[in-house]
Amino acid sequence: MRRRGVDYPRYLLRLSELELLDRESRATERRIKAAKFPVTKSLDSFDFLALPSLNRNLVVELARCEFIDRRENVLLLGNSGTGKTHIGLALGLAACQRGYRTRFTTAAALVNELLEARDERRLLRFQKQLAKQDLQIVDELGYVPLSKTGAELLFEVFSQRYEQGSTLLTSNLPFNEWTEILGSERMTGALLDRLTHHVHILEMNGESFRLKQSKKKSTNSSDGIVKLMSPRRSCPGARPEFLYFSRHKSPSSSQ
Repeated sequence: MRRRGVDYPRYLLRLSELELLDRESRATERRIKAAKFPVTKSLDSFDFLALPSLNRNLVVELARCEFIDRRENVLLLGNSGTGKTHIGLALGLAACQRGYRTRFTTAAALVNELLEARDERRLLRFQKQLAKQDLQIVDELGYVPLSKTGAELLFEVFSQRYEQGSTLLTSNLPFNEWTEILGSERMTGALLDRLTHHVHILEMNGESFRLKQSKKKSTNSSDGIVKLMSPRRSCPGARPEFLYFSRHKSPSSSQ
């Protein structure tokens, strides 16, 4: 129907499209909020050139989130400060944007939540909530040693997700040192068997980004300081004194 030059069917179609886009946007915002990311990170802000050992093509492929449909896991391994958390957050954000239920936590925080849930007799309900996540991100396994009970509860979470949902795990330790965190060689072997059955491994070893930035700031700071030696003109024969000033500022005039 047309009236006074208005194409009503097309107008209504456009309104419907805008409504769907708005609903999708609000749903994405809810998923991002529910994921409990400490900060929002994307792959656009990650410096791949600073970590040439990282398989960039695999990271881009993982950002399509097809591994979640296949219930595959992702392990990010490497020394501290190489961007493991950044990549984990970026993949988590991509998952939320593509409609997947996602949850982010650190290993220590998750263990604390499990222990509290056990003490309050709601452990089974909490475990079911975790199992419903399409992607469970567990950051920083290896930074804090776990108690025997904590390690067992964490193992149970990973076991329940085996071939039922995707897990993304970051660690600063190689596999052969995981026993130091979990405390049991047998449990460590069983955990690795489940995590690595369907897995994508990203090795992220290199110089710490934070250390590199700290060194750069230190260098820039020292470059901006110039040391001059100038005698006081008003006091002939006086000992020279050192005047420090930024190369971007003019030195104060001698008195």
